[in-house]
Amino acid sequence: MKKINIKLLAALLIMGACSQEVLEFDPPTTPETTTPSKGNADFTKFVSIGNSLTAGFQAGALFTEGQQNSLPLILSKQFSLAQGTTLAFNQPDINSVNGYYTVVGGKVLGRLILFDADGTGPKTPAPAPAGTTGMPAPYTGGDVPTAFTGDKTKLNNFAVPGILLGQALIPDTGNPASPYYNGLWARFASQPGVKSILQDAIAAQPSFFLFDLGNNDILGYATGGGSNPAIFTSEANFQGQYNSAITALLTANPNAKGVIANIPDVTTIPFFTTVAWNAIALDAATSSTLTTNLANNYNAFLDGMIAAKYISAEEGAKRKLSYKAGANGILLSDETLTDLTPYMNASANTQPLIPYARARQATATDLITLSAGSILGTAVPGTGGTAVYGVSYPVGDQYVLIPTEIAEVKARTTAFNNIIKNAADGSNGRLALADVNATFTALVNARAGVYNGVTITPNFAPPTGAFSEDGVHPNSRGYAFMANIFIDAINAKFSANVPKASIADYKGTGLPVSAQ
Repeated sequence: MKKINIKLLAALLIMGACSQEVLEFDPPTTPETTTPSKGNADFTKFVSIGNSLTAGFQAGALFTEGQQNSLPLILSKQFSLAQGTTLAFNQPDINSVNGYYTVVGGKVLGRLILFDADGTGPKTPAPAPAGTTGMPAPYTGGDVPTAFTGDKTKLNNFAVPGILLGQALIPDTGNPASPYYNGLWARFASQPGVKSILQDAIAAQPSFFLFDLGNNDILGYATGGGSNPAIFTSEANFQGQYNSAITALLTANPNAKGVIANIPDVTTIPFFTTVAWNAIALDAATSSTLTTNLANNYNAFLDGMIAAKYISAEEGAKRKLSYKAGANGILLSDETLTDLTPYMNASANTQPLIPYARARQATATDLITLSAGSILGTAVPGTGGTAVYGVSYPVGDQYVLIPTEIAEVKARTTAFNNIIKNAADGSNGRLALADVNATFTALVNARAGVYNGVTITPNFAPPTGAFSEDGVHPNSRGYAFMANIFIDAINAKFSANVPKASIADYKGTGLPVSAQ
């Protein structure tokens, strides 16, 4: 089969987003007086509890520059202006230029970088981990996280990348023998395996706190294509865990106040909006070959299944394959379809169709993950190049969110956000609610916004993208945008005038680096 040059199409598509129309957009803001003021809040001891979004995680890793532009550190700088004094905000420094992304061939790789591997220009860069062959300094590798050696008693940021809400409440998150263990917590826990994240945060005695957990209770399930229900927290469990955490924080210090955040619709982040459902670009000769060698045979088999009433005519129509010159839907496996394996096993002639037991081509109602970009158009191992992922061989469940899974994610997000809102409403005026969901949704719908003379867009395309190269986490500029959502909520709730962060003071996603 003719080679289909669509590997890592994710980056190719997003780079084209720079040409989109720019719309003027601003989220709701609280009118500011001429003098910064803390209102009836007290920012003297600001403590943050959260996950990767509050740790400074971006581009797939926790690294020094990201930490130095974390959401709570940006907030602390603005709180200092309102408090009238410079506030200390100490974080468990990672001390790494590129952080840790993965290990390949014994080499530690770091954060994702837009990398122009072949040097052919702006249409070819793709996110690749620091340390990929050919990357120039300082992107020559990453570092395995080491134990925090600073003073743990003076920490303000207790955000841990990768944790679920429940993991903040149990000591086992710091226990290497536990399935709930998280090494990024153990590296700075006061007593790993003995005290929980929440216990350490409360021990810091905050006068004001940020609590932003719950994203991963949805995000992990979604980014895995809905393939692992075990990490999709139930509404009942979330409610119990969330209310327990908030009660503990408010009870520990009856004078403390705080800000909590709801959960954005993760189906709108670049991880799901970068790779198009019809990303399979074919020429006429290849589409003709696929029609003859695959579509005709598979469609004839489906007609037999319809005639035998094993599947309905409606399902058969949904599953039939069609190839044409131009853009084609990605071939995928849909677990909601009837498993036709038994019927394919019935004959030696139909056994080659077993990989297509639940196959269909994507439609505009499907969301393709950014991670799919790394396999689309590549040969399936062991097939000698005759089968190509997404073209003549279906990509697995982990690479796509189908409509039923999208509906599950959206429904769970709404349920969690109602729980979070109820917690704020029931706090006797002690909690502000940052409506991150509404503000990011507005940005997505507007497609762009202009702040402090700087345009930002809901993608990771330089120079305007507010997201980092992993398609999930904001970049430094995006975290400043996010900080202002919290500031709006704080100002409105506590009659404060915390000045907003200047978006122009923070960096966006860097331009692609070229191979040496």
